[in-house]
Parts: sequence; structure tokens; C-alpha cells
Amino acid sequence: MREESKTKHQQRLSIVSDNPPGFRRVPRTGVIYVMHRAAQQGFAYGDPEWANLGQGMPETGELPGAPPRIEQLTIDPRAQEYSPITGQIELRQKVADLYNTLYRQGKASQYTWRNVSIAGGGRVALTRLAAALGNINMGHFLPDYTAYEELLSVFKAFIPIPILLDPDEGYQVSLGHLRREIQGRGLQALLASNPCNPTGQLVEGERLRLWVQMVRELGCSLILDEFYSHYIYTGQLYGNRINGEQGDEQSLLQPPRMVSAAAYVEDVNEDPVILVDGLTKNWRYPGWRISWTLGPEAVIGAIASAGSFLDGGPNNPFQSQVLELLEPENVYRETAAIQSCFREKRDYMLGRLRAMGIRTDAEPGGTFYVWANLADLPAPLNDGLTFFKAGLQEKVITVPGIFFDVNPEQRRAQGRYGNYARISFGPSMSELMRGLDALERVVSPNRPPRID
Repeated sequence: MREESKTKHQQRLSIVSDNPPGFRRVPRTGVIYVMHRAAQQGFAYGDPEWANLGQGMPETGELPGAPPRIEQLTIDPRAQEYSPITGQIELRQKVADLYNTLYRQGKASQYTWRNVSIAGGGRVALTRLAAALGNINMGHFLPDYTAYEELLSVFKAFIPIPILLDPDEGYQVSLGHLRREIQGRGLQALLASNPCNPTGQLVEGERLRLWVQMVRELGCSLILDEFYSHYIYTGQLYGNRINGEQGDEQSLLQPPRMVSAAAYVEDVNEDPVILVDGLTKNWRYPGWRISWTLGPEAVIGAIASAGSFLDGGPNNPFQSQVLELLEPENVYRETAAIQSCFREKRDYMLGRLRAMGIRTDAEPGGTFYVWANLADLPAPLNDGLTFFKAGLQEKVITVPGIFFDVNPEQRRAQGRYGNYARISFGPSMSELMRGLDALERVVSPNRPPRID
């Protein structure tokens, strides 16, 4: 059977090879699949001819106004030993202090190190949480982060329940609808990325406060992946200098806007709100693989037990290096620089895509992705998988929308996002321009696509 004649779900499964005895089929996540295919076409990291608009990674170099990047590390010989499963207490307290400063000033209930667990990246933190869940129904949204699919498949204790987000409603869900989903389906946990990967939509302000109030009332744990919570483009975009002149590296910043449900938690040990973040996106250190989970002490204890058999603990030498990164002034400066730089790239990408006939159902208010609707392109480029393959011929990488149709164990027969692609504006402006030039060649009416 030719690949073109297979269903979208069959195409997703066809990327795995035959299994040795006793092993199940483990599909690659969407990003791993596209990077694998790109490598087969000659892609290599750092190749100046390619533009990687697929992988969810921000540019990691210097940004105007941001703190200097860490270029050298000094390792304490004692850090060659294993880390505690939940991380070093000094770092855990530093994370707690940061959240108290950013979101909880004046509140009676404050986070302490006992409310924090350190892990080896976001997937590890989420896997610990999944392993600690009981026999429950857990809600998740469509579309959402591709890695959630295997995360929701591999642990059999809970049943994942999808909640569809409608493009006609800007990929938002009303409080009433969400309440009915929780009550009607008996959800005891809800997993979401906020801002959302891939749509860039976010829940903030009063809406987020009502979400926290609702899960408190209904007894439903809210697990929020907040890895993009500093990439905010709504309202005031970035902080203003309140001391010194523009360009004065020592001047303080009026805090830029950041979004976290931590601001609306009443009691840090009673409210069922669990937050996951780390250095990968908001600090632009993806290779460090340092993340944290914030939540009630009972949850931290449960995921510590899960971590003891899943991963054995986070990277030990790097943890002491993180402390300075979490100083509030450094966080303000980094966030202000991110919002200024990435807002410019977002607006540039949206304009270029519109000119190509590629639209967005809702402009991203956060993250560094455009959830691109390809439906207006001529066939076959209006299909995300075909669009991706055609892009490889021009040395540009995107991610087909089908991979964000989170479908654990392929329980649903119908897919929904065949006409979509996630296109990242995470790379530098020069790489972004190169990639959009390549996409322009892909959709040029004077050049039929070449698809291998």
C-alpha cells in the first residue's frame, strides 16, 4: 500500500520498525519524527543552509538587555555524586522564593522547598506526575503538546479523556464547558500547557483565577505545563527600566508580565494545583535538562517515590549553577528581552505567512509557535504532512498538525488536524527569514512541490 493512500493514523504508526520479541511499538513523538526525516534528507544542527522551524527550541544566544549567557561551569567535586531524588534543597528553596516573589507577595501561604521537586527536564517531571496518578479519569485538551500522547498511553492506572478546543472559539474553553466536563466525566485531574503548545493561546488573569477556584471547589487536580509562561504577547509586553538609561545593564526593570496559576493558589498545601516549568524555554537553556514541579507537599512526596524508580534523580553538578539564574532581577531582564525579541519575530512570521496564503485561526498570545491553517493552499500542500515533506526539499522543517491530535493508544478513529502545521519562530531572525523564504518557494504557484 502506498503511503499516500494510508489514513493519517496509519501514517503515524508507519514510522516505527518491526519489534524484537517482547517489545511493543513505540512511535516517535512528532518532533522526533520530523527531525529524523530531516536528518535523512541531510539536515545537521548548525548547517547554515537549513532552517529548523520545527523543533520547539528557542535561540540560545545573547539577546539585547538579557543577562550574559553562562559559558563556563565550575563543578564542585562533591557534585559528582548522585543528587537527591527531588534535587538539592538550596535550589528547591530558590525556586520557591522566586514564585513567592513573582506571584505571592502579601499572601499568607508561601511556597517552601518542601513544595518543590527538581527533575531532569519537563518530560521527566511530567512522567513522574503521571506515574503517581491513581485510577482516575484525567482530562486533556486537543490540540496539545505531542509528547503527551505517549505519556498518557504508557501508564494504565488512569483513563485520558480528550476535551476538544474549537478554532471558531479561538481554541479557548469556557468556564461553564470545563465545569461540565469535570463534573460530567468525573475528572479528578486535568492536564494542560499554558500558554498552549501548539496554538499559543493562554488562560490568564480572571479566567485563570476562576480555573483555580473551580478545581479547588470540585476536587480536581490541575496540572499545568507552564514552560512558555514568560513568552507573553498580550497586554504590556515587556518591563520598563526604572533606574538608569536604556542600555544600562545594571538598571532594574519594572517586572514584565508572566503568567502562572501560582498567583491564584490560596493554600499551597491544600489547593490541588501542580505547576511544571524549567530552564528549557523561559531561561533558554534547553540542553541543561533542569526542570521543577511546584505543588502541595503530598504531591511532591508522591513524585519523589515515582522518581526513585523512574529516573533516579536530576543532574547534580548543574543544580548549583542555576541559583543565579533564578535571581528575580535576572528573571525580569531575561523575560523582558524574550518578549521584545520574540514579539518581533512573531509579527514578522505572521505577516510572511499571510502573504503566502497561510492563515491562523487565532494569533498566538504566548509561546513561539504559529498554529498554521493550510486549508487555503492548493492541494496537496493543504495537508500538513505533504507540506512538511515538500519543505524538506527546500531545507526547511515544520511539524504536521496531526501530531498534536493527542490520541493515546489510538482510541479515536478520526483525526482533526490534517490541514495544520506548527511553525516555530524560536530560532534567530536570520534563520527565521531563511526558513520563510524556503516556505515561500514551497507554495510558489510556479513551482510544483517535489515530494519523496
